Amino acid sequence: MKRFLDKAKATWEDVESTFSSQPQQIPSYESTSATAPPQAPAPADVIRYRYQHGANLGSIFIMERWLTGNMYPHDAPGSSELTASKAWVKAEGMQKARERFERHWAEYVNDHDLDYLRDVAKINAVRLPIGFFTLGPSFCEKTSFEKVAPVYEHAWPAVKSLVERCHARGIGVLIDVHGLPGSANGQDHSGTDSKDVEFWGSKKNRALATKCMAFLAHEVRSMRGVLGLQIVNEATHNAEGMWDLYDDVLSIVSQIDPALPIYISDAWDLPSALGWSMGKNSCRHTHTSSANPVVVDTHLYWAFTAEDHAKSPQQIATEVHTKLSELDNRDGNVFERGACAAFIGEYSCALNPATHEKSGGYPKEDFIRDFGWAQSERYQARSGGCTFWTFKMDWMPGGEWGFKEMVDGGKIKAPLCLQLSKDDVHHRLQNAYAQQVQRRQRTVSKHCQWWDSNHPSYYEHWRFEQGWDLGWADAVAFFQMRNQAGLAGADRIGMLDLWVLMRLRETGNGVAKFGWEFELGLRQAVRDFYEAAGV
Repeated sequence: MKRFLDKAKATWEDVESTFSSQPQQIPSYESTSATAPPQAPAPADVIRYRYQHGANLGSIFIMERWLTGNMYPHDAPGSSELTASKAWVKAEGMQKARERFERHWAEYVNDHDLDYLRDVAKINAVRLPIGFFTLGPSFCEKTSFEKVAPVYEHAWPAVKSLVERCHARGIGVLIDVHGLPGSANGQDHSGTDSKDVEFWGSKKNRALATKCMAFLAHEVRSMRGVLGLQIVNEATHNAEGMWDLYDDVLSIVSQIDPALPIYISDAWDLPSALGWSMGKNSCRHTHTSSANPVVVDTHLYWAFTAEDHAKSPQQIATEVHTKLSELDNRDGNVFERGACAAFIGEYSCALNPATHEKSGGYPKEDFIRDFGWAQSERYQARSGGCTFWTFKMDWMPGGEWGFKEMVDGGKIKAPLCLQLSKDDVHHRLQNAYAQQVQRRQRTVSKHCQWWDSNHPSYYEHWRFEQGWDLGWADAVAFFQMRNQAGLAGADRIGMLDLWVLMRLRETGNGVAKFGWEFELGLRQAVRDFYEAAGV
C-alpha cells in the first residue's frame, strides 16, 4: 500500500481502496459515536507523536571509550562504564570519582551545544542512553555496580536537569535504557566488559529491570519533554523471554502512565517486532492489546558485516531506498490491522574502508552526501523518526559518526517543516485556512461518491466527515505549536498510525462498524492540510 502522506506516489484512490474490503471483513460492532468530543492535542501529545528528527547524545550517562576516552584513566583495562567508574575510584577515591562523573554529566553537553542542535541542526528530539545504575545507588545493590554505587548518587537528578534543558529549547527526549543488569547484548555499551549476555536468563536481573521501568514511569509523569521510554537497546537476536519481558513492562507501566509511549528493540528482526507491536496497538481492547502506544526501535548500519563490506557505495546508496519495506501492507489501516510505528534509533554515514575501495572513482565526499540525503529522505518518508549516532564525542566534530560534522557539511537534511521561519509558518497556515472549506467539500464528496458507486451499500459517511474535521484540527495543532511557544519551525504528525489509534479509541470509532470511515476521513484531512500548507 502506498504511504498516505507521500504526495509523490500516493493518490486519493490509493487511500480509499486500502479500505475497499472493509464492509465485508469487519466484525459487526455497534455503530456508536463518541460520547464527548476529543480534546485538542496537548503539548505532550505533540512531543510524543510528531516526526522525531534528531541525534543520540552519546556517551554521557553510559560510557563508551571510543567516544569519551578522556573519562578513562590511561591504564584502565576495558572500555565500559563499569571499567571507568572502578578505575577512577581506585585512582582517586570515591568522592573525587563521583565529582568527576558529576562534572561530566553536567558539562559534556552544554547550553551552547543544545542551542546548536535547535538553531543549526533543526532537531526536535534526542535519544538519551542511560544505564540501570544511572537511577541511583539503590538500583546498584547486588549487581556488578554495587561497589561503585556512590558514584551514581546524583546521576538521576542530572538526567532530569538535562531533560529540562532540552525541553526549554523545544527538544523532546527519548529515555533509552541502554544498559540493563547482566547486559542484553554482551556489548561494552551496555555497561560492562564481561561480553556475557546474562540479562535474559536471569529472573533477578529481569525483576530489577521491571523495577527500573516502574521507577521511570513514575518519574516521567512529572517531567516535561519526555517523548517515550525505551526499555532495552539492541536486544540480542531471539533473546529468551523477550516478548514476556515486554508484556511485563507494558502491564506495569500501563498502571502508572498509560499514555507514555514504550519503545521496544526489534532484536534485529523488524518484521516480527512490527507484527507483535500491532497486536498491542489494537483499536479494540483485547487481552493482547496495550494501553501504552508501542513503537519499534530499529538500527540501520552498513559498516559492520562482511556482506556490507562487499558492496560498493553505489549499491548501498540504492539499498537505502528499500529499507523499511517491512512497513508495507502493515501501516496505514489501523482499524483493521492495528497501528504500526517504526523509529530508527541509530544510523550513521559511516562505511567500512573496504566499501569505499569499490567506488570506481566516485569521490568519497560526494557519496557521503548522497548516502546521508538518501537516509534522511527515506526515514522521513517511512518512519516516525530517526536519531543519528551520535552528537558528542571527544574527537569532535566526529567524521561520518558525528552528527555535527554531517549537519555542517550538508550531509543530513532536516525535515522541511523544521526549517521554516516563524513568519513562514504563519503564512502557510493562512494559506491552508483559505483552502479548508473547499478541500473539505471536495474530499467528502469524492469519498461518498467513490464508495456509493464502487461498493453500493449502507454507510455512515458522517463518520468520515467527523474524522476529516478532527484530522484537520489535529494537523493544524501540531503545525503551529512550536510557533505558539516562540520557536521557529513546525511539526508534522509523524507517528500517524499511533495518533489514529488514539483517536479511534477516544471517539469510540474503533469499535463501530463504520469506524473505518472515521479513520479514512482523519487521514485524508491530514493529507489535505499538508498539501494546502505546502509541506
